[in-house]
Amino acid sequence: MAQRSNSSYGVRVESNAVREPGAEAVRDPRRWWILVVLCLSLLVLMIDGTVLNLAIPSLIRELHATPQDVQWILDAYVLVFAGLLLTAGSLSDRFGRRRALILGLALFGVASLAAVLADAPWQVVGARALMGIGGSLLMPSTLSILMTTFDDSERRQAMAAWSTVAMVGVVLGPTLGGLLLQHFWWGSVFLLNIPVALLAILAAIALMPETHGEQRPVDVPGVLLSIVTLTATVYVIIQRHWNIPMIALAVAAGAGFAYREYRAAHPMLPLAVFRSRDFTGTCLTLLLMVFGMGAVLLMLTQYLQFVLGYGPMKAGLALLPYATSAALCNGLGATLGRSLSNKTLIVSGLLVMSAAFAVLAQADNYPWVLASMLIMGVGGGLAGPAAYSAIMSAIPVEHAGVGSAMNDTLQQVGMAISIAVLGSVLAGVFTAHMPADIPAAARDSLGAAFQFGYAAPARAAFTAAMSAGAWISAGFSLAAAALGLVLLRTRRPAQQQPAPAA
Repeated sequence: MAQRSNSSYGVRVESNAVREPGAEAVRDPRRWWILVVLCLSLLVLMIDGTVLNLAIPSLIRELHATPQDVQWILDAYVLVFAGLLLTAGSLSDRFGRRRALILGLALFGVASLAAVLADAPWQVVGARALMGIGGSLLMPSTLSILMTTFDDSERRQAMAAWSTVAMVGVVLGPTLGGLLLQHFWWGSVFLLNIPVALLAILAAIALMPETHGEQRPVDVPGVLLSIVTLTATVYVIIQRHWNIPMIALAVAAGAGFAYREYRAAHPMLPLAVFRSRDFTGTCLTLLLMVFGMGAVLLMLTQYLQFVLGYGPMKAGLALLPYATSAALCNGLGATLGRSLSNKTLIVSGLLVMSAAFAVLAQADNYPWVLASMLIMGVGGGLAGPAAYSAIMSAIPVEHAGVGSAMNDTLQQVGMAISIAVLGSVLAGVFTAHMPADIPAAARDSLGAAFQFGYAAPARAAFTAAMSAGAWISAGFSLAAAALGLVLLRTRRPAQQQPAPAA
């Protein structure tokens, strides 16, 4: 096994690739079929995410879930997923990315079956936590395998397909989920995950070769400190109060993790990648972007069903324009990426997204929501693929699993912050706009307000709450655009290739 030094990063890299000096790697003739498997695997996660948002009103009605229950059902997955992502990405580099992918799919399918059989909110929370374990293995593997399967000339095209399938999941989730919710109980939405996961497992076994990254010893202290740091951080965020012992734990573990990775001979996360201005700048920009976008489906699914009175199926169909717009513009973003820099696409997309949230803040009927979704899809299609490409291009291919996990961690932490902060804003503004002379339960919960017969004031109060949340999202999209404008460097597309392995 050859050992090489990456002078750009100061990272010692080992590769298990068999290659003559100066020779190009032979393209795998099955690479496009491998991409199909990766996209199918990604589809499992995307369908699950959009279906769950659509099922929130049904959970409130059928399981008598409280707002706190709903929050934990959403956040249990995020907490476990974010806490394990870096570890899972690192271990997939070491022990095999296909192995991690298959194990993640299997766990996700089993957890989905557990959710189908649940009859209490706490059981759904437990199933979602198990899904988080599966997702932490599955998600980084899809992007890292893509990065190591395709060369520079085809990688952006493959990544555009990967991003587009994520949008297809957004299309299929509400549509199929709405159909199931219209005719069956809430747990039926998790049935969608099981056959897709099984098909992806069989396809991965049949078509996908195993790939590895750097064959270095497992950094056990780094693994443990990473899990403690990320789990404690996300826990503080989703609890939404000053939990001083947990904050202290997060800070101490984070400092210990940074020191360990700096001193370790074989670090789990090579800190030298943060010397790249493109990598660090894109990470920070992506974090703010996800914060702005994270709670949009949480707002829209409740607005469509509670305020506009749509059934689950109609609500799912009403969300299709957003997914369709984003899917089409993903392809446009990939095409423009051949001639425009990642910085241009990211900043432009974020400005468009901020305009979309400004439109949503004015919404008092579906045409306003429709206009905002179409604009939002354009912005996301321009900014998203460019941001993913910028992050993955700034890290050595041997660390593709960790790089992919870093990308996913930022998105999950941003999502947790978004759900926690904007969820609090929605609840606070809703309560403030409800009449003071009605029962406290009706003032604190949208679902309870409808159950107690206060539908009219509840609709007006939630519309005001969504407007406040949309303005906050618009502000963070603008902040992300400003940060990208300052931190990111304008590079010609020929300069945006992934970091060399040697």
